[in-house]
Amino acid sequence: MKLNRLNSSTKILTWSSSLEALLGKASIKSIEKLNAAGILDLEDMLWIFPLRVVELPPLRNFDFIEEGRLFIGRAKILNIQAKPNFKIKGKARAMLYNVMVHVQDTLSDKIVSLKWFNSYGSVKDKISKATYIEFMGEASVFNGQLQFTNPDFFQIESVESDSPFVTVSNELKIQYPTVNTISGIYIKKIFDKIPNELWNNIPETLPKSLIDKKKFLSISEAFKVIHAKVKPTPELESNAEKRLIYEEFFLDQIKIHLRRQYFKKPLAKNYKVEQADFENFCSRYPYNLTNDQIKAMLDVIADLSGAHPMMRLVQGDVGCGKTTIAMLAAMIVIANKAQVALMCPTEALAIQHFMSSKELFNSSQYNIRLLLGSTAAKEKKIIQKDLEEGKIDFIIGTHSLIQKSVHFKELGLAIIDEQHKFGVDQRIRLISKTTGAHCLIMSATPIPRSLSLTQYGDLDISTIKVMPSGRKGHKTRIVTVDKYQQFLNFIKTRLTLKEQIYIVVPAINESLEVDQDFHNLVNILEQFKKYFPEYVVEGLHGQMKSDEKSEMFQAFKDHKIDILVSTSVIEVGINVINATVMAIMNPERFGLSSLHQLRGRVGRGDKPGFCFLVNDKSISNLSMERLKVIENNTDGFKISEEDLKIRGEGDLFGTDQSGSATQKRLANIVLHSDILYEAREDAYQLIQNKDSEVEKLLIKYAEDERIFTTV
Repeated sequence: MKLNRLNSSTKILTWSSSLEALLGKASIKSIEKLNAAGILDLEDMLWIFPLRVVELPPLRNFDFIEEGRLFIGRAKILNIQAKPNFKIKGKARAMLYNVMVHVQDTLSDKIVSLKWFNSYGSVKDKISKATYIEFMGEASVFNGQLQFTNPDFFQIESVESDSPFVTVSNELKIQYPTVNTISGIYIKKIFDKIPNELWNNIPETLPKSLIDKKKFLSISEAFKVIHAKVKPTPELESNAEKRLIYEEFFLDQIKIHLRRQYFKKPLAKNYKVEQADFENFCSRYPYNLTNDQIKAMLDVIADLSGAHPMMRLVQGDVGCGKTTIAMLAAMIVIANKAQVALMCPTEALAIQHFMSSKELFNSSQYNIRLLLGSTAAKEKKIIQKDLEEGKIDFIIGTHSLIQKSVHFKELGLAIIDEQHKFGVDQRIRLISKTTGAHCLIMSATPIPRSLSLTQYGDLDISTIKVMPSGRKGHKTRIVTVDKYQQFLNFIKTRLTLKEQIYIVVPAINESLEVDQDFHNLVNILEQFKKYFPEYVVEGLHGQMKSDEKSEMFQAFKDHKIDILVSTSVIEVGINVINATVMAIMNPERFGLSSLHQLRGRVGRGDKPGFCFLVNDKSISNLSMERLKVIENNTDGFKISEEDLKIRGEGDLFGTDQSGSATQKRLANIVLHSDILYEAREDAYQLIQNKDSEVEKLLIKYAEDERIFTTV
């Protein structure tokens, strides 16, 4: 929804005017912070929605206080009690206070308590200087007495002072969120500076035919309701929200269509495979492909032999055989004399892929190399030179692969493992290394339909649901304090059966910067060495050098280690068939998808796997409910849906893969999935029918480079 921006010196303001045109150069630091958050002009400001809009009551005496109702009153301070409350905040101690103030109504002589818990010293100092205050808050009853907890307040000179809260009864209090450290109060001041006449002239983006058909409010009406420029009613608020939710989804689909067309536009080199060669590739695996794998492979082969670049996501639950598809695709491209790059989110996974690839490919025929952030500078230069000269067939690495210093002679295929660990931007940067490069993405976090139409809407998707034959799978159980000894006995039993164990912890060691109420690798490593002194217990974490991690992986694979205590670096891609038990300490510290991924490391062969979610301390009811989702479900699709509800869907057109407050302002793909499907269908039909107004939208957004390139 961008218009051509006016020069900041232009006196006439429009919604396309820069923030500087409204605020002046004196506010340049604040403007820069808002710009960094994607707020570039007044039109962008519209999408910063209020956290809440409250209708203020009139100023009254204490006789009108009602429990649970907002109240504004004036009072004389009788006494103040401020008790220091020390708490760790970061590395330094910050002085916090519990403040209680008794105040007397200047009209009715009633007395109530005002309380601030864990408040900064500024509250204590400010209230200490006041004789009279005006306060606003919600009343509650404690021990039969009325009180207000954490009310807003202002110092006033006398009971006749003008009200800081209200000048006219029933005005609205509007609270905006903080944006990139710019406070909600400052955001409110920016909105107050926007001329009233602009609010009636907000440019429409949806086609008029669509607005009429769906009986939507105009965009001006919708924004005025949301920003309380008119007094909202429940019906108006509902209609305004639906209009803007639909608008967000509709415009996302326009952008997704453009990006899909953009990446399908270049010509790609055809990589075909002879049937005999393909059968030879498949014979390197000790099992036959499942029907789902065959279907996915046929999709990939068709893409590789097509005229335009492949942009395909292969999704499936943990252990379904996605990596097999990726490696077969790599063989096809390498056999056609082009290069392949495999990018992984962690060094541990990259090392694992490197080790298995060397076994799979003929090392005397193909040159396979590993490029990590920890790779020595001298070796990096050699690898980069060999890549550019085409001497390396298959490069496996981490984010190091997208550095500007990395060039390819001919990158034919970019494989991205665990897409949910990367941003869209990073995917784009890798495939941009060679024009027309094919891209194959793997995700062991199954993607709900709503997410596939937004976050991954520009991709073709192949789904693998059937597991390879012979895999026993895993069972999951929550371990509470009373079952901890039984859990240790079970581990002892599996060890006597010559099986191996993973113990996963949320942190490497103790830190003053974070809550101490959870386990760390150092302590757990020592504990399990004491529990099982006759077995080999070792530790693994992401801060180890790459060669140390490689040696640890190999030692565990060769069964020189019985129990591996590790951080979540083993979450993805690690494949040790003899490891049958995983215990996750403080599982409430992990996301649902991460827990599902972690337990996928066991039960990968002909022995059953067991995953224990170990809580030797009490956790909240909400955390326990989340863990029960994992305990009671093996369906990754259901788990990813639950995880999506918790963490948000991430940034569609940038690097952020966690829920982003600046990305979806009102729209939520879980709560509003029905509106999403409706908007997608409408957008698709209008694009197909070459609707003139949608064509204008396509032209306008085609100029927004953020949709197609890195941020």
